[in-house]
Amino acid sequence: MMVEWKNFDQLKSFSKLQGLKNQLELKTAMVGANGAKRVAEYSVPMSNGMSYNFASKQVDGIVLEALQELADEAQLTEKYSALFNGEVINTGEKRLVLHQLTRGQLGSDVMADGVNKRDFYVKQQERIAEFANKVHAGEIVNEKGEKFTTAVQIGIGGSDLGPRAMYLALENWAKVTGTFKMEARFISNVDPDDAASVLAGVDVAHSIFILVSKSGTTLETLTNESFVKDALAKAGLDASKHMIAVTSETSPLAKSADYLDAFFMDDYIGGRYSSTSSVGGAVLSLAFGPDVFARFLNGAAAEDALAKNADIRKNPAMLDALIGVYERNVLGYESTAVLPYSQGLSRFPAHLQQLDMESNGKSVNRFGEPVDYVTGPVIFGEPGTNGQHSFYQLLHQGTNIIPLQFVGFKKSQMATDVVIEDSTSQQKLCANVVAQIMAFACGKDDDNRNKYFEGNRPSSIIVGEQLTPETLGALLAHFENKVMFQGFVWNLNSFDQEGVQLGKVLAKKVLAGDTTDALAAYAKLLDI
Repeated sequence: MMVEWKNFDQLKSFSKLQGLKNQLELKTAMVGANGAKRVAEYSVPMSNGMSYNFASKQVDGIVLEALQELADEAQLTEKYSALFNGEVINTGEKRLVLHQLTRGQLGSDVMADGVNKRDFYVKQQERIAEFANKVHAGEIVNEKGEKFTTAVQIGIGGSDLGPRAMYLALENWAKVTGTFKMEARFISNVDPDDAASVLAGVDVAHSIFILVSKSGTTLETLTNESFVKDALAKAGLDASKHMIAVTSETSPLAKSADYLDAFFMDDYIGGRYSSTSSVGGAVLSLAFGPDVFARFLNGAAAEDALAKNADIRKNPAMLDALIGVYERNVLGYESTAVLPYSQGLSRFPAHLQQLDMESNGKSVNRFGEPVDYVTGPVIFGEPGTNGQHSFYQLLHQGTNIIPLQFVGFKKSQMATDVVIEDSTSQQKLCANVVAQIMAFACGKDDDNRNKYFEGNRPSSIIVGEQLTPETLGALLAHFENKVMFQGFVWNLNSFDQEGVQLGKVLAKKVLAGDTTDALAAYAKLLDI
């Protein structure tokens, strides 16, 4: 079947969905025996023992049938197949999209740049594993022959947000399971206070720095590299004995004597999709060991395989994506809150902000033509229960309805807990997420309008046994594939990011003194 790229509003299923607005009232669907039955039935298995439960979403059998029709008409399965089989999906930059190949082979061999790309990614993983093992064994050491104890990643955007979120997600788990090898820290902001703060908190003599820049020309990253090199020089240390690079084979960093080694990525993996490439592989393998990174990749690969299913009731990422389209384009909801009830996922919403908003924050289709419908939502979030004492007020009683995506695990990572008032902290955490789902769905009647909760506020929850490398990989791939499927429905190019370029260009003009009157005035305001 030939794949056709059509705008969302050109599909027959678009009109059908428009007639299904407010199909379900959660306040009635989620109460009593029917509510309990719905929770049991509206659940889709994920890999690694996880599940996606959408009982508290405003969908019923009629809406689900329409969403399946949309998936079929929009050829979501076929487009996913085209992507992982190496067709040019990134139309803006005329590139393949191959991040799935970093964790497994979903289809046929993909050849590009004269090489088998799966073999290329595996080779980089093997090189990183060998390097990390030598660092851990004390075969690669500092100038004095002493072992490195800290890895510091220097990058920005996808070179920071994803790897940082993944590191924090597994740090405590690794310490409990005995797989923790080295502390990792991250420098991203060009604000000098960021680099200064990190450097003040580490022993630079025993730190190995990972410079991440695909092009080797990223302004913020190279500025922070200079900051680090200056600190090393002031400590009497040779920077070339303390730094490695993650870059492309054609960048100026690739064969430079300034680095102990260089590990490669390519143009077919966007920064926000790069956590399973060398960008995440170097720091995570140093921090936890190559075996843990491999388990993380396996978790992502298993979820990628599920995303091939054409039946939305067997494809959690596709179902999640389609419900999101229904909420955005039919129900008119503008934002989505990501609410992980796991402290390990404290930076996961920040990563998803970039993943989703940089991918689908577009107003033209994949051919550069304006679209006449809304596209990507605003993404924000914080871990529970902290968020409950912050912005949940607006979520419960504000004038805007904001769909919610909860994530919860049955067990904590550190296996340390206390019993207070007949329940453990973990039980209290899980009780809170359950209570929030029901409170958002059903609300509360009260004659005092200040205490009245309207309800009908939709949510879903991804549930797992424990946050481990496998479940983290599955969680990452679920959201990557969700964003991809939504981009397919909206006929967007979810794999370029022209929207971040203009500010970079103007910043360079300011620093060069080549400014317009207004630009010069703002520059003067900040003493540039």
